[in-house]
Amino acid sequence: MQDSVEAFLTTIEEQEIVAAIREAEQQTSGEIRVHIENTSKADIETRALEVFSILKMQNTELHNAVLIYIAVKDKAFAIYGDRGINAVVPDSFWDDTKNTVQNHLKSGNNKQALVDGILLAGQQLKEYFPISKNDRNELSNTISKG
Repeated sequence: MQDSVEAFLTTIEEQEIVAAIREAEQQTSGEIRVHIENTSKADIETRALEVFSILKMQNTELHNAVLIYIAVKDKAFAIYGDRGINAVVPDSFWDDTKNTVQNHLKSGNNKQALVDGILLAGQQLKEYFPISKNDRNELSNTISKG
């Protein structure tokens, strides 16, 4: 991982990640966001929950939003799913996604970590939250930064 938010991804890589969010959300009513900041001001899981709340991700109709949170300097990340997801999925639901993201980050493949993590999350969410014909995009697909 590069040591700053600015160096973590190029503009083109950011566009590819946003495209991956759009692609993943074509399979599921779930909403996926990515937030990147230099350092977590608290325990990584606690900070991911704070950011989830700041981004108002709990306001989706089915409470099926997912945040992939990365603290660049801490070399840490978390995946936080809203209560609608946690109510129906097994405890190990995010393990494959976390392993995929972690393996790419360790290799310095920041963009691929997020693209593969997003696409896998979308694929997994599809089983519990399939896309409906009247689905609407409830959250921005942009990458937020802190």
